[in-house]
Amino acid sequence: MEERRRLRRWLAGGAAAIGLLLVVTAAIFAWGWYAKSPSEQDRAFVVRSGSSLSAVAGALEQDGIIGSRDGFVLRAKLFGSSAPVKAGEFLIPAGASPADIFGILQSGDVIRRFVTIPEGLPSILVHERLMAEPLLTGPVAVPAEGTILPDSYDFERGEPRAAVMARMQSAMTEFLGSAWPQRAASSAVANLAEAVTLASVVEKETGIPSERRMVAGLYSNRLKAGMRLQADPTIIYPLTKGKPLGRRILRSEIDAVNDFNTYSMAGLPKGPITNPGRASILAVLNPAPTEARYMVADGTGGHVFAETLAEHNANVRQWRRLRRQRGEM
Repeated sequence: MEERRRLRRWLAGGAAAIGLLLVVTAAIFAWGWYAKSPSEQDRAFVVRSGSSLSAVAGALEQDGIIGSRDGFVLRAKLFGSSAPVKAGEFLIPAGASPADIFGILQSGDVIRRFVTIPEGLPSILVHERLMAEPLLTGPVAVPAEGTILPDSYDFERGEPRAAVMARMQSAMTEFLGSAWPQRAASSAVANLAEAVTLASVVEKETGIPSERRMVAGLYSNRLKAGMRLQADPTIIYPLTKGKPLGRRILRSEIDAVNDFNTYSMAGLPKGPITNPGRASILAVLNPAPTEARYMVADGTGGHVFAETLAEHNANVRQWRRLRRQRGEM
């Protein structure tokens, strides 16, 4: 009888010990889901499209972000939500727990990287900017002038340059489609191609936002009157494809006859001379109501406008006096 009691006590003690061991083991296993990871610095981590949880965990282990692939997968299935891991590039903070990491990868809150195309950046420089971005991949051709909408565009690490450029061009097409129906009767352009071309001239002629509609109004007046636009940027474009000339324009270049130089021909250039921004396009579609047909620099970065040639000549003389005072002539 006594032996039976001892056996029961022994079995009960053994069961308690096993139970305690199981509880401790479970606690340690659960603690591993919330404990800090071995990573000592913030890390960028990329999840490829179509990756399985096991493949993602293996990559995390290989990068030293987690300690064990198998442990991560098992804990994720037991303690994590059923939401899928998203594709993209994620920022994993230093010491993030497996639970935190899993949540980050499920959130879809990817690292956003941007390439910025300023207003008036010609296509040859758009191409250079895309090719200089080391996180993009693949070659891309120089886009047609005037097809890129200046803006900041986000991209993912490893994304093809061609895909980013396609978004830039789609943005321009979409914007033109929405802006064209809102054009004013005073606009001098007959179609979208002409609108982008004239907007590109306006973009290069003034860097002051408040002047854009006035410059557009002036050029609209000249076009309607059959006058030459006489825009200096149209002289430069055939020489540099939109890059800075770096010197004064030569008399021979002013007189040069080509499809862009608006000093030697009436009407618009044969195409855009840069990629105009939204404001310049809208200015051309809704120019300022003005009788001005002439303008000259005012010395502050802006322009003085005139309705008559006599007024313009006086403004030119004033500009030349200012330049002489500055030692520029």
